[in-house]
Amino acid sequence: MQYRVVTALSVGAVGLTGIVHYFVDDRIFQRFIGSLNPLAAALFLAVLGFVLLSFLLSQGWFAIYRKENLKGLLRSCGLAALFGMMIIPVDLKIVFPIDTNIPFPESLLFYPVIGFFVEILFHVLPLSVLVIALTSIFRNANRSNIVWSCILFVSLLEPVYQTMWMVSSSQYALWAVMLVGLHVFLINLFQLLIFKRYDFTSMYAFRLVYYLFWHIGWGYLRLKVLF
Repeated sequence: MQYRVVTALSVGAVGLTGIVHYFVDDRIFQRFIGSLNPLAAALFLAVLGFVLLSFLLSQGWFAIYRKENLKGLLRSCGLAALFGMMIIPVDLKIVFPIDTNIPFPESLLFYPVIGFFVEILFHVLPLSVLVIALTSIFRNANRSNIVWSCILFVSLLEPVYQTMWMVSSSQYALWAVMLVGLHVFLINLFQLLIFKRYDFTSMYAFRLVYYLFWHIGWGYLRLKVLF
């Protein structure tokens, strides 16, 4: 069942990539992957995600999908909605650039795709590499402690990326950079805790719901409210 779930998510992400690229707007992905072919990148990440998630599952460290974890899925979505609403007042104060979000209705197709691939690039990939490396180096160490250490480290990757982008733009006050960094760090930390406690599906659902509030819903409204 778990392999069928990750296969379905991967096929769905690749399929939506093809629809956006060929039938909606082939420029949407350029701001994120440059001149790379979106469909080729999607296929690569889908295969990479399948391999890495299969490995994590085989080691018993993480799960892809557990039917009994419906409660975890609901908790994940509720927490994501809270984080999605928390960032809106920040935007009202800071006012992020007008092109922060992909416009509606293209956003309905784009964000499920980019959310899936962000989970692979910022969570599954570095977590897999770190866990494999550290358990190989420290063979006698407690594996649970290693996994938890990796979770904490991986939680820092996306907020560091986001804050570096904000600093490089030279248009945000220090308090704004720190606030956004903390916000993104907490999102990543809770996501990885959800991944460890429940499964990948719950972690991905967290990002989908967060994107629904922040990038899709507020992304549409902010153009009318702020600009």
